Amino acid sequence: MFDIGDKIVYPLHGAGVIESIVEKEILGQKKKYYVMRIHSGNMTVLIPMDNCEEIGVRYVIDADEAKKVMDYFKNEPLYDDNNWNRRQRENMSKIKSGNIYRVLDVLKDLMYRERKKGLSTSERKILGNAKQIVVSELVMSNFAGREDIELIMDSIVDRLLVSQEG
Repeated sequence: MFDIGDKIVYPLHGAGVIESIVEKEILGQKKKYYVMRIHSGNMTVLIPMDNCEEIGVRYVIDADEAKKVMDYFKNEPLYDDNNWNRRQRENMSKIKSGNIYRVLDVLKDLMYRERKKGLSTSERKILGNAKQIVVSELVMSNFAGREDIELIMDSIVDRLLVSQEG
């Protein structure tokens, strides 16, 4: 169970803060929901309290884990599957998992692919979603600000491109 004020991650949406707990009747059933304000933007999400674990809701990582996340992003090798359908399925599965390391895999691979070959419209959308999820959590972990995190990630991918070409 989470409390009001807890920083949490909701897969597919990213990091945010629980603002309140409400009871709503939907389709004749009364349920309690966390009201989460998403960190980036002015969006709130209702999360059913009774299946948070099933959905993959978890606490935001701490600053020490955030450093490990950035090291992972820097050092993890690329997975470059040329089969678009398989890549799409795997990317969505990784994002839905809520595991920041799996989402990082998607983010790094798509950032690299975007710079090297370009992306389809649907892959650009997945890239944007993955970036929002990862960056929002890193910001909430107090690792760094949004712009700094994005600059670090961009420079990592740029160095990778240079090393692959040379």
